[in-house]
Amino acid sequence: MCRRIAEGTRWKKCGHFQRHFVAAIMDCNSSHCERSILHPKACRDKHCLPNFGPDVQKVVDTVNDECFQCRAAAARKIPS
Repeated sequence: MCRRIAEGTRWKKCGHFQRHFVAAIMDCNSSHCERSILHPKACRDKHCLPNFGPDVQKVVDTVNDECFQCRAAAARKIPS
């Protein structure tokens, strides 16, 4: 499966990764992956993989806090 190399921020407190952009595509060189350069253009095989695999996460910034989604979820919690 081909994979995207994504650059982004790692949030230390929750561990989430926030992707800023996809910097490159890593080709798997498989004829059974529709995203690969080696996949035949006229292929009609239903067993070929149509999607990218998990992103390769390249951390370009680290923040010692929770991400925006985790902070919003914590703010919505009803105090017990």
